[in-house]
Amino acid sequence: MTTPPSPLLRALAGDPIVEASFSDDADLAAMLAFEAVLAAAEAEAGIVPPEAADAIAAACDGFVADRTALAAGMAKDGVVGPSFVAALRATIDEPHRRWLHHGATSQDLVDTSLVLRLRTVVEELDGRLAGLVADLERLTTAQGGVALMAQTRMQAALPFTAADKIDTWLRPLARHRDRLAELAPRLLVVQFGGPVGTRGGLDGRGDAVAAGLARRLGLAVAAPWHTARDGIVEFGAWLALVAGSLGKLGQDVALMAQTEVAAVRVAGGGGSSAMPHKSNPVAAEALVALARFNAGLSGTLAQAMVHENERSGAAWTLEWLVLPQMAVTTAASLRHARALVAALDFAGR
Repeated sequence: MTTPPSPLLRALAGDPIVEASFSDDADLAAMLAFEAVLAAAEAEAGIVPPEAADAIAAACDGFVADRTALAAGMAKDGVVGPSFVAALRATIDEPHRRWLHHGATSQDLVDTSLVLRLRTVVEELDGRLAGLVADLERLTTAQGGVALMAQTRMQAALPFTAADKIDTWLRPLARHRDRLAELAPRLLVVQFGGPVGTRGGLDGRGDAVAAGLARRLGLAVAAPWHTARDGIVEFGAWLALVAGSLGKLGQDVALMAQTEVAAVRVAGGGGSSAMPHKSNPVAAEALVALARFNAGLSGTLAQAMVHENERSGAAWTLEWLVLPQMAVTTAASLRHARALVAALDFAGR
Protein backbone atom coordinates (compact mmCIF):
# COMPACT_ATOMS: atom_id res chain seq x y z
CA MET A 1 0.00 0.00 0.00
CA THR A 2 1.01 3.63 -0.38
CA THR A 3 1.67 5.21 3.00
CA PRO A 4 2.60 8.67 4.21
CA PRO A 5 6.36 9.05 3.75
CA SER A 6 7.40 9.19 7.41
CA PRO A 7 6.22 8.21 10.88
CA LEU A 8 5.88 11.90 11.70
CA LEU A 9 3.49 12.55 8.81
CA ARG A 10 1.60 9.37 9.61
CA ALA A 11 0.61 10.98 12.91
CA LEU A 12 -1.37 13.47 10.83
CA ALA A 13 -2.43 11.43 7.80
CA GLY A 14 -2.28 7.81 8.94
CA ASP A 15 -4.60 5.53 10.88
CA PRO A 16 -3.18 2.42 12.57
CA ILE A 17 -6.54 0.65 12.84
CA VAL A 18 -7.38 0.80 9.15
CA GLU A 19 -3.76 0.39 8.09
CA ALA A 20 -3.80 -2.98 9.87
CA SER A 21 -6.39 -4.27 7.40
CA PHE A 22 -3.92 -3.64 4.58
CA SER A 23 -0.93 -5.16 6.32
CA ASP A 24 0.89 -8.27 5.12
CA ASP A 25 -0.33 -10.10 8.22
CA ALA A 26 -3.97 -9.39 7.41
CA ASP A 27 -3.48 -10.29 3.75
CA LEU A 28 -1.81 -13.59 4.55
CA ALA A 29 -4.49 -14.52 7.08
CA ALA A 30 -7.23 -13.80 4.55
CA MET A 31 -5.47 -15.75 1.79
CA LEU A 32 -5.05 -18.74 4.09
CA ALA A 33 -8.74 -18.55 4.97
CA PHE A 34 -9.57 -18.53 1.26
CA GLU A 35 -7.52 -21.64 0.50
CA ALA A 36 -8.86 -23.61 3.46
CA VAL A 37 -12.46 -22.67 2.70
CA LEU A 38 -12.05 -23.29 -1.03
CA ALA A 39 -10.96 -26.85 -0.35
CA ALA A 40 -13.91 -27.35 2.02
CA ALA A 41 -16.38 -25.96 -0.53
CA GLU A 42 -14.93 -28.20 -3.24
CA ALA A 43 -15.14 -31.21 -0.94
CA GLU A 44 -18.80 -30.38 -0.31
CA ALA A 45 -19.33 -30.23 -4.08
CA GLY A 46 -17.76 -33.66 -4.51
CA ILE A 47 -14.64 -32.41 -6.29
CA VAL A 48 -11.93 -32.62 -3.63
CA PRO A 49 -11.56 -35.67 -1.36
CA PRO A 50 -12.61 -34.79 2.21
CA GLU A 51 -9.29 -36.00 3.60
CA ALA A 52 -7.48 -33.63 1.22
CA ALA A 53 -9.64 -30.72 2.39
CA ASP A 54 -8.74 -31.60 5.99
CA ALA A 55 -5.03 -31.74 5.15
CA ILE A 56 -5.22 -28.36 3.39
CA ALA A 57 -7.05 -26.81 6.36
CA ALA A 58 -4.38 -28.12 8.73
CA ALA A 59 -1.61 -26.78 6.50
CA CYS A 60 -3.26 -23.36 6.36
CA ASP A 61 -3.62 -23.33 10.12
CA GLY A 62 0.07 -24.00 10.66
CA PHE A 63 1.59 -22.10 7.75
CA VAL A 64 4.41 -19.65 8.49
CA ALA A 65 5.29 -17.51 5.51
CA ASP A 66 8.79 -16.69 4.36
CA ARG A 67 8.16 -12.99 3.74
CA THR A 68 11.42 -12.53 1.86
CA ALA A 69 10.57 -15.31 -0.56
CA LEU A 70 7.05 -13.98 -1.06
CA ALA A 71 8.44 -10.51 -1.80
CA ALA A 72 10.82 -11.99 -4.37
CA GLY A 73 7.90 -13.85 -5.92
CA MET A 74 5.85 -10.67 -6.02
CA ALA A 75 8.65 -8.87 -7.84
CA LYS A 76 8.99 -11.73 -10.32
CA ASP A 77 5.31 -12.56 -10.96
CA GLY A 78 3.68 -9.19 -10.34
CA VAL A 79 1.30 -10.81 -7.84
CA VAL A 80 1.91 -12.76 -4.65
CA GLY A 81 -0.38 -15.65 -5.59
CA PRO A 82 2.05 -17.99 -7.37
CA SER A 83 4.77 -17.88 -4.70
CA PHE A 84 2.22 -18.07 -1.88
CA VAL A 85 0.45 -21.11 -3.35
CA ALA A 86 3.77 -22.84 -4.10
CA ALA A 87 5.03 -22.29 -0.56
CA LEU A 88 1.79 -23.50 0.99
CA ARG A 89 1.63 -26.53 -1.32
CA ALA A 90 5.12 -27.58 -0.22
CA THR A 91 3.81 -28.02 3.35
CA ILE A 92 1.05 -30.45 2.30
CA ASP A 93 1.79 -34.16 2.00
CA GLU A 94 1.02 -36.23 -1.07
CA PRO A 95 -1.46 -37.14 -2.38
CA HIS A 96 -3.35 -34.14 -1.02
CA ARG A 97 -1.22 -31.23 -2.20
CA ARG A 98 -2.52 -31.40 -5.77
CA TRP A 99 -5.95 -30.28 -4.55
CA LEU A 100 -4.75 -26.99 -3.09
CA HIS A 101 -6.03 -23.97 -5.08
CA HIS A 102 -7.93 -26.33 -7.35
CA GLY A 103 -9.82 -24.50 -10.09
CA ALA A 104 -8.74 -21.11 -8.75
CA THR A 105 -6.32 -18.47 -9.94
CA SER A 106 -4.27 -15.80 -8.20
CA GLN A 107 -6.94 -13.21 -8.82
CA ASP A 108 -9.53 -15.25 -6.92
CA LEU A 109 -7.11 -15.51 -4.02
CA VAL A 110 -6.00 -11.87 -3.97
CA ASP A 111 -9.38 -10.26 -4.66
CA THR A 112 -11.24 -12.35 -2.09
CA SER A 113 -8.54 -11.52 0.45
CA LEU A 114 -9.08 -7.85 -0.31
CA VAL A 115 -12.84 -8.10 0.11
CA LEU A 116 -12.52 -9.93 3.42
CA ARG A 117 -10.31 -7.13 4.70
CA LEU A 118 -12.53 -4.42 3.25
CA ARG A 119 -15.39 -5.83 5.29
CA THR A 120 -13.49 -4.86 8.43
CA VAL A 121 -12.72 -1.43 6.97
CA VAL A 122 -16.38 -0.85 6.06
CA GLU A 123 -17.48 -1.70 9.61
CA GLU A 124 -14.85 0.60 11.11
CA LEU A 125 -15.62 3.57 8.88
CA ASP A 126 -19.37 3.20 9.33
CA GLY A 127 -18.91 3.12 13.09
CA ARG A 128 -16.85 6.30 12.99
CA LEU A 129 -19.39 8.00 10.74
CA ALA A 130 -22.18 7.05 13.14
CA GLY A 131 -20.15 8.47 16.01
CA LEU A 132 -19.52 11.72 14.17
CA VAL A 133 -23.21 12.10 13.32
CA ALA A 134 -24.03 11.64 17.02
CA ASP A 135 -21.33 14.17 17.96
CA LEU A 136 -22.82 16.78 15.65
CA GLU A 137 -26.33 16.11 16.91
CA ARG A 138 -25.13 16.66 20.48
CA LEU A 139 -23.39 19.86 19.43
CA THR A 140 -26.64 21.08 17.88
CA THR A 141 -28.54 20.36 21.07
CA ALA A 142 -25.96 22.13 23.23
CA GLN A 143 -25.09 25.13 21.09
CA GLY A 144 -27.49 25.22 18.14
CA GLY A 145 -29.24 28.38 19.32
CA VAL A 146 -26.12 30.57 19.10
CA ALA A 147 -26.61 33.37 16.57
CA LEU A 148 -24.20 33.49 13.63
CA MET A 149 -23.83 35.45 10.42
CA ALA A 150 -24.08 33.36 7.27
CA GLN A 151 -21.40 33.99 4.67
CA THR A 152 -21.97 33.75 0.92
CA ARG A 153 -19.05 34.23 -1.44
CA MET A 154 -16.92 35.07 1.60
CA GLN A 155 -19.09 38.05 2.50
CA ALA A 156 -21.57 38.60 5.33
CA ALA A 157 -25.05 37.57 4.13
CA LEU A 158 -27.92 37.09 6.62
CA PRO A 159 -28.21 36.01 10.25
CA PHE A 160 -28.76 32.35 11.04
CA THR A 161 -27.82 29.98 13.86
CA ALA A 162 -25.15 27.47 14.76
CA ALA A 163 -27.77 24.77 14.20
CA ASP A 164 -28.14 25.92 10.59
CA LYS A 165 -24.37 25.73 10.08
CA ILE A 166 -24.04 22.32 11.74
CA ASP A 167 -26.89 20.99 9.63
CA THR A 168 -24.90 21.66 6.46
CA TRP A 169 -22.19 19.37 7.83
CA LEU A 170 -24.54 16.75 9.22
CA ARG A 171 -26.91 16.01 6.34
CA PRO A 172 -24.26 14.75 3.86
CA LEU A 173 -22.80 12.45 6.49
CA ALA A 174 -26.18 10.79 7.05
CA ARG A 175 -26.47 10.30 3.29
CA HIS A 176 -22.99 8.75 3.19
CA ARG A 177 -24.10 6.13 5.71
CA ASP A 178 -27.08 5.34 3.49
CA ARG A 179 -24.79 5.10 0.46
CA LEU A 180 -22.48 2.73 2.27
CA ALA A 181 -25.37 0.47 3.24
CA GLU A 182 -26.42 0.41 -0.42
CA LEU A 183 -23.00 -0.27 -1.92
CA ALA A 184 -21.67 -2.75 0.65
CA PRO A 185 -23.66 -5.69 -0.79
CA ARG A 186 -22.09 -4.97 -4.19
CA LEU A 187 -18.60 -4.67 -2.72
CA LEU A 188 -18.45 -7.49 -0.19
CA VAL A 189 -18.79 -10.36 -2.65
CA VAL A 190 -16.68 -13.42 -3.28
CA GLN A 191 -14.33 -13.55 -6.24
CA PHE A 192 -14.15 -16.96 -7.87
CA GLY A 193 -13.74 -17.20 -11.61
CA GLY A 194 -10.80 -19.49 -12.28
CA PRO A 195 -8.12 -18.80 -14.87
CA VAL A 196 -10.25 -16.73 -17.28
CA GLY A 197 -13.37 -15.96 -15.26
CA THR A 198 -15.55 -18.82 -16.50
CA ARG A 199 -15.31 -21.15 -13.46
CA GLY A 200 -14.12 -23.81 -15.87
CA GLY A 201 -12.41 -27.09 -15.05
CA LEU A 202 -14.79 -28.01 -12.25
CA ASP A 203 -17.14 -30.34 -14.12
CA GLY A 204 -19.90 -27.76 -14.20
CA ARG A 205 -19.84 -27.33 -10.44
CA GLY A 206 -18.11 -23.95 -10.36
CA ASP A 207 -21.22 -22.06 -9.29
CA ALA A 208 -21.79 -24.50 -6.42
CA VAL A 209 -18.19 -24.03 -5.30
CA ALA A 210 -18.54 -20.25 -5.46
CA ALA A 211 -21.71 -20.41 -3.37
CA GLY A 212 -20.08 -22.64 -0.78
CA LEU A 213 -17.01 -20.43 -0.68
CA ALA A 214 -19.10 -17.30 -0.18
CA ARG A 215 -21.24 -18.90 2.52
CA ARG A 216 -18.26 -20.05 4.53
CA LEU A 217 -16.51 -16.69 4.27
CA GLY A 218 -19.62 -14.67 5.10
CA LEU A 219 -19.61 -12.91 1.73
CA ALA A 220 -22.31 -12.52 -0.89
CA VAL A 221 -22.31 -14.65 -4.03
CA ALA A 222 -21.50 -12.87 -7.28
CA ALA A 223 -20.57 -13.63 -10.85
CA PRO A 224 -16.82 -13.40 -11.51
CA TRP A 225 -15.79 -9.73 -11.46
CA HIS A 226 -12.11 -10.09 -12.28
CA THR A 227 -12.25 -7.34 -14.93
CA ALA A 228 -15.40 -5.54 -13.73
CA ARG A 229 -13.96 -3.25 -11.08
CA ASP A 230 -16.96 -0.99 -10.62
CA GLY A 231 -17.50 -2.19 -7.04
CA ILE A 232 -13.96 -1.24 -6.04
CA VAL A 233 -14.10 2.12 -7.82
CA GLU A 234 -17.55 2.85 -6.36
CA PHE A 235 -16.16 2.29 -2.87
CA GLY A 236 -13.23 4.57 -3.67
CA ALA A 237 -15.66 7.25 -4.82
CA TRP A 238 -17.53 6.85 -1.55
CA LEU A 239 -14.29 7.33 0.38
CA ALA A 240 -13.65 10.53 -1.57
CA LEU A 241 -17.19 11.75 -0.85
CA VAL A 242 -16.78 11.23 2.88
CA ALA A 243 -13.39 12.91 2.94
CA GLY A 244 -14.78 15.77 0.82
CA SER A 245 -17.68 16.39 3.20
CA LEU A 246 -15.26 16.43 6.11
CA GLY A 247 -13.06 18.83 4.16
CA LYS A 248 -16.05 21.17 3.88
CA LEU A 249 -16.49 21.00 7.66
CA GLY A 250 -12.79 21.71 8.15
CA GLN A 251 -12.78 24.62 5.72
CA ASP A 252 -15.76 26.24 7.42
CA VAL A 253 -14.21 25.91 10.85
CA ALA A 254 -10.85 27.29 9.70
CA LEU A 255 -12.57 30.36 8.24
CA MET A 256 -14.90 30.87 11.22
CA ALA A 257 -12.03 30.55 13.69
CA GLN A 258 -10.00 33.36 12.11
CA THR A 259 -9.10 35.99 14.69
CA GLU A 260 -10.97 38.75 12.88
CA VAL A 261 -14.09 36.57 12.41
CA ALA A 262 -14.17 34.68 15.74
CA ALA A 263 -17.47 32.94 14.97
CA VAL A 264 -16.26 29.80 16.72
CA ARG A 265 -13.52 28.90 19.15
CA VAL A 266 -11.43 25.72 18.72
CA ALA A 267 -10.01 24.49 22.01
CA GLY A 268 -6.50 23.04 22.03
CA GLY A 269 -5.26 24.47 18.75
CA GLY A 270 -1.77 23.98 17.40
CA GLY A 271 1.10 26.23 18.40
CA SER A 272 3.66 28.26 16.50
CA SER A 273 7.45 28.18 16.96
CA ALA A 274 7.66 31.96 16.47
CA MET A 275 4.30 33.29 17.71
CA PRO A 276 3.30 31.69 21.01
CA HIS A 277 0.01 33.59 21.13
CA LYS A 278 -1.38 31.64 18.17
CA SER A 279 -3.80 28.69 18.30
CA ASN A 280 -3.89 27.17 14.84
CA PRO A 281 -6.90 25.06 13.74
CA VAL A 282 -4.71 22.08 12.81
CA ALA A 283 -7.46 19.45 12.69
CA ALA A 284 -9.56 21.67 10.41
CA GLU A 285 -6.60 22.24 8.09
CA ALA A 286 -5.86 18.52 8.02
CA LEU A 287 -9.43 17.80 6.92
CA VAL A 288 -9.05 20.17 3.97
CA ALA A 289 -5.71 18.66 2.92
CA LEU A 290 -6.93 15.07 3.23
CA ALA A 291 -10.11 15.85 1.26
CA ARG A 292 -8.10 17.26 -1.60
CA PHE A 293 -5.66 14.34 -1.48
CA ASN A 294 -8.46 11.77 -1.65
CA ALA A 295 -10.16 13.64 -4.49
CA GLY A 296 -7.02 13.25 -6.55
CA LEU A 297 -6.63 9.58 -5.64
CA SER A 298 -10.26 8.94 -6.62
CA GLY A 299 -9.50 10.04 -10.17
CA THR A 300 -6.48 7.75 -10.25
CA LEU A 301 -8.47 4.79 -8.93
CA ALA A 302 -11.10 5.29 -11.62
CA GLN A 303 -8.42 4.50 -14.19
CA ALA A 304 -8.25 0.97 -12.75
CA MET A 305 -11.58 0.32 -14.48
CA VAL A 306 -9.69 -0.12 -17.74
CA HIS A 307 -8.60 -3.78 -17.94
CA GLU A 308 -7.16 -5.37 -21.05
CA ASN A 309 -9.29 -8.36 -22.01
CA GLU A 310 -9.54 -10.97 -19.22
CA ARG A 311 -6.95 -9.60 -16.78
CA SER A 312 -4.75 -6.55 -16.43
CA GLY A 313 -1.63 -6.56 -14.32
CA ALA A 314 -1.32 -2.80 -14.67
CA ALA A 315 -4.85 -1.84 -13.61
CA TRP A 316 -4.77 -4.37 -10.80
CA THR A 317 -1.48 -3.01 -9.44
CA LEU A 318 -2.89 0.50 -9.58
CA GLU A 319 -5.68 -0.56 -7.22
CA TRP A 320 -3.18 -1.95 -4.73
CA LEU A 321 -1.36 1.37 -4.67
CA VAL A 322 -4.37 3.65 -4.40
CA LEU A 323 -7.31 2.03 -2.61
CA PRO A 324 -5.57 1.32 0.72
CA GLN A 325 -4.32 4.90 0.91
CA MET A 326 -7.82 6.25 0.24
CA ALA A 327 -9.24 4.12 3.04
CA VAL A 328 -6.51 5.21 5.46
CA THR A 329 -6.96 8.85 4.48
CA THR A 330 -10.71 8.68 5.08
CA ALA A 331 -10.18 7.01 8.44
CA ALA A 332 -7.74 9.74 9.42
CA SER A 333 -10.26 12.37 8.32
CA LEU A 334 -12.98 10.85 10.49
CA ARG A 335 -10.61 10.73 13.45
CA HIS A 336 -9.68 14.40 13.02
CA ALA A 337 -13.31 15.41 12.49
CA ARG A 338 -14.49 13.84 15.72
CA ALA A 339 -11.69 15.54 17.65
CA LEU A 340 -12.47 18.86 15.97
CA VAL A 341 -16.19 18.73 16.69
CA ALA A 342 -15.44 17.94 20.35
CA ALA A 343 -13.28 21.08 20.49
CA LEU A 344 -15.80 23.49 18.93
CA ASP A 345 -17.35 26.23 21.06
CA PHE A 346 -19.83 28.60 19.44
CA ALA A 347 -21.21 29.83 22.76
CA GLY A 348 -17.85 30.91 24.15
CA ARG A 349 -16.61 32.64 21.04
